[in-house]
Amino acid sequence: MESTAHLRYLRMSPRKVADVASLVRGKRVGTAMDVLRFTKRAAALPLRKLIESAIANATDRSRGAVDVDKLVVTHISVDSGPIYKRVMFRARGQGYRIHKKTSHVHVVLTEANSKGKQ
Repeated sequence: MESTAHLRYLRMSPRKVADVASLVRGKRVGTAMDVLRFTKRAAALPLRKLIESAIANATDRSRGAVDVDKLVVTHISVDSGPIYKRVMFRARGQGYRIHKKTSHVHVVLTEANSKGKQ
């Protein structure tokens, strides 16, 4: 059983989100949620909500037949989204560009084997 969830247009830099995403890649869902709960990075909360959404998708698609304790974060990727370009005016009438970066995050959960990972 495989379930996916997508988070698009997250107003956070992809580099910052990718650091937190690498902490949970390949881990069981319970362990991943604990890691995200105690990570003091701003990207931890949206990733935690995304994994919760993927868990809900798995239970909904299987009509409750999936064992949530056996789900593993097999794939999590962070891509860059559109960049919002703004201008901050500085001295002597100059304008400096500000790039507000966004991220797209995709997560895939699969059910681990009994001998499976972690």
